Amino acid sequence: MTEAGDDTNAAAGSEHTALARVHNSENATDYVTFTIADQLFGIPVKQVQDVLSGGTITRIPLAPKEIAGVLNLRGRIVTAIDVRLRLGLPPRERRSDDMSLVVDHGGELYSLMVDDVGDVYSIDPTTFDRNPPTLDQKIREFSAGIYRRNEKLMVVLDVERLLDYEVSQAA
Repeated sequence: MTEAGDDTNAAAGSEHTALARVHNSENATDYVTFTIADQLFGIPVKQVQDVLSGGTITRIPLAPKEIAGVLNLRGRIVTAIDVRLRLGLPPRERRSDDMSLVVDHGGELYSLMVDDVGDVYSIDPTTFDRNPPTLDQKIREFSAGIYRRNEKLMVVLDVERLLDYEVSQAA
């Protein structure tokens, strides 16, 4: 992982993220996994710029509730999104070891605040399943599909839809 400056500390790879490989295939895509409310999620590694731990977030007055605020990442202002709230889940008390994944969307950096960052899995996209009808509607809105991993379901989040506020406000 890279070193973050100013108000944010980057997580060291060995401290917070272990690497694992499954389904080795030519078509495989690597996914960073994370948990929110004990649910396993994943996003493509190619979309992740940084993995952060802690940091100071400055609240933005009148912003939607899921926008936790902004933080300074090596001189760049990054919008922090509380993914729990974006998915319609109850809030969680902030901790000093909160984790987030920094992604680029439309040339802007966003910090996706999650409960915990997990492993990296290499998964063949042909093994994805469609969203089950029992999946919560709010999560289904941002899901690109699911992957069955042992006894758990990994919901693959579509970062573009997750961060597309124009579409969600028009609905």
